[in-house]
Amino acid sequence: MIASPSLLTMVIGFLLVLGPLIIVHELGHYLVGRLFGIKADAFSVGFGKEIAGFTDRRGTRWKLSVLPIGGYVQFAGDMNPASAPSAATDGLTPQERAQTFHVKPLWQRALVVLAGPLTNLLCAVAIFAGFNMIYGRITAVPEVSAIAANSPAQKAGLQVGDRVVSVSGHAIDDFNEIPEYVAPYPGQIVPVEVLRKGRSITVPVQIGAEVEKDRFGNEATVGRLGIAAGRGAIVKVGPLEAVRIGVEQSLGIMRLMATGIAQIFTGERSVKELGGPIKIAKYSGEQLTLGWAPFVGFAALISINLAFINLLPIPGLDGGHLAFYAAEAVRRKPLDLRSQEWAVRTGVALVLALMLIVTINDLASLPIFGG
Repeated sequence: MIASPSLLTMVIGFLLVLGPLIIVHELGHYLVGRLFGIKADAFSVGFGKEIAGFTDRRGTRWKLSVLPIGGYVQFAGDMNPASAPSAATDGLTPQERAQTFHVKPLWQRALVVLAGPLTNLLCAVAIFAGFNMIYGRITAVPEVSAIAANSPAQKAGLQVGDRVVSVSGHAIDDFNEIPEYVAPYPGQIVPVEVLRKGRSITVPVQIGAEVEKDRFGNEATVGRLGIAAGRGAIVKVGPLEAVRIGVEQSLGIMRLMATGIAQIFTGERSVKELGGPIKIAKYSGEQLTLGWAPFVGFAALISINLAFINLLPIPGLDGGHLAFYAAEAVRRKPLDLRSQEWAVRTGVALVLALMLIVTINDLASLPIFGG
């Protein structure tokens, strides 16, 4: 087991991961807003008091703020970074008002909001596509070449030579597709369809729970069938194929995140599995010590995480704004300002409560507290 990285390494790793991803996210909002002629009053990396900054020729204040966890673009006409509209009697000229966010058509506002998470997702796709081009794609025939003793597969009656056709109704064309439908579901019984000597057989398999440890001692409980893949190969791919695979990989990770969140709400997984900034810093430092390839791959995972979280329909997040716009599209008019303000306050309270929970989890996982 490798020793944990130093505090300095964790801080550097944290800033190198979160800083660029926040900038990428906010640049997505900014660039699409600019495309639609919306003026940005401020572009901030971090919250709170400004540490350093400058104002460009368009009147946008670019600044670094004291709390580097987060950031925002404040468009013209916004009363605050949460994008609450300013009062109608704000003294703006018609030309100035035409550049404000809230006078733009609904579809333009929705695209500006969606651009942030989408840019994070595209960033991850680009990283995975680059890896696919450099290292190639690992493929393996979905044929069982070996079965572990006393494993779920053996107990269910699977045999060497079985070709896995589907798991939980999901078609399997490559052995590497199996973990997506197995790893998140330890203890659950799933139907596994196999082709054996020309006959299709479906057997119920109770997925085993296995505690895995990485080289830093981090533990995770994952589901396992106890089977090994058939013949495999590393296949070189071109740019278009690399991007297509990158999209599949990114969407697959988002599906796993959605599954994990749903399992926490249903009680299948513990809320202790949630992590926050401290855990991100810890993992960032660990991946940084392993080299740039693992570190950049970890950054892709965090980028997908940011996209996923921001798309949740919680007021105050991008998904909350999109939910407001969906309601506006149905009602043919926006929600009243008071309702939006209360919704945003509730959303912020939920986010703060979640931050408190994950921070407690993070602290409990540190060695000083016996984690």
